[in-house]
Amino acid sequence: MKATVVAAPSPHAARAEAARRRDLARMRRLATGLLLLMTAIFVATRLAPAAWTWTAYVQAFAEAGMVGACADWFAVTALFRRPLGLPIPHTGIIPRNKDRIGEALGDFIANNFLTPAVLDARLRRLEPARRLAAWLTADDHAEVLAARAAALLPDMIGAGAEMRGLAAELIRRAARSRPVAPLAARVLGWLWREPAVQRLVSRAIDRVADFGLENEAFIQSRISGETWKWLPKWVDRILAEKFTRDLLRAANELRDPDHPWRRDLDAAVEDFIRRLAEDPVFLERGEAMRDQMLADPALGRRLEGLWTELAERLAADPGARGALIAEALSRGLHSLGAWLAEDHAACDRLDRWIRVAARRTLSSQRQAIGGFVAQVVAGWDAGEITDRLELHVGRDLQYIRINGTLVGGLVGLAIFVISRWLS
Repeated sequence: MKATVVAAPSPHAARAEAARRRDLARMRRLATGLLLLMTAIFVATRLAPAAWTWTAYVQAFAEAGMVGACADWFAVTALFRRPLGLPIPHTGIIPRNKDRIGEALGDFIANNFLTPAVLDARLRRLEPARRLAAWLTADDHAEVLAARAAALLPDMIGAGAEMRGLAAELIRRAARSRPVAPLAARVLGWLWREPAVQRLVSRAIDRVADFGLENEAFIQSRISGETWKWLPKWVDRILAEKFTRDLLRAANELRDPDHPWRRDLDAAVEDFIRRLAEDPVFLERGEAMRDQMLADPALGRRLEGLWTELAERLAADPGARGALIAEALSRGLHSLGAWLAEDHAACDRLDRWIRVAARRTLSSQRQAIGGFVAQVVAGWDAGEITDRLELHVGRDLQYIRINGTLVGGLVGLAIFVISRWLS
């Protein structure tokens, strides 16, 4: 028999479940009490003196109320179990059709929540990068996340040979999962087109130009000292001054982003990125370098030594090391949040990558996800799922019984009045 493995609920979840059970029991008592009240009224009006003509109307209301209450009790009960344990057809609907409900739920999720259009529209509204930035910079979220990660790290590092073997295998599989050259081209392209990198290139050119201007005399002396010995000194000095002035003028002109040399540099880097992504020669060289590096025994020894050293350092003083790791992680998370909060272009790019990743992973596997949902539901115990569903919706279903009693009584009373009027 299939059974569900249910994890122990948290204290909060246990309190919420107990509150739901109390509410469900109270509503059941109220609905049943209303049925008993209608029954008592019906019996009392039947025993009333014949001279009390008004009791006929009350009796009609109570009689119809009993019928409505019994009918709705049967309908609500038939959803979850067989009323009074009797083998009545089309009762116990949820436990008898659990597998079919799971398949329908899986299809519904796959075809209504995980389609590319729905995922893209939902992620556009969510703006996950901005939400992440706001969450990391608010309160002490970064510190709490860093502390939890730092607390788990020593146990993961010190897990022994099995964890080391698993980490090594994951590294190898990740390295072999995609061609190296196109991946390197994508990373290099992202870095080169990043505005921060372009600002760094401009700053480096500024530093070189400023250094040359500040040390012009020293550069001239070094150049004049390296020329041919048979040249006169005044010729050495003229050549050194002209070469230095031309060099510094060219470095100063390179400050302009639209300088032809800057455009040539950008074109050369873009051409290298394109060749790195498309040229079969680069592809073959990248695969050969990766395989050679992974096959090198020295790499395994270095990784194992690094793992062992890290585990020993964490074990030597776990409190202090953990605090340092937590502090470093916290600073990194704070910096990440501040960067995303300030750089709206980076937020837009990250949101776009998330949408692309969601479309390529979740959307492409939506049928498999729907099948997984159906399998999970099929593995649930029928009694367990029935109890859980009734616990969550049973309280509202008891209102159907109450409404059925009152509405049924009013309809019965109306029919009785109309029949008296017609006769």
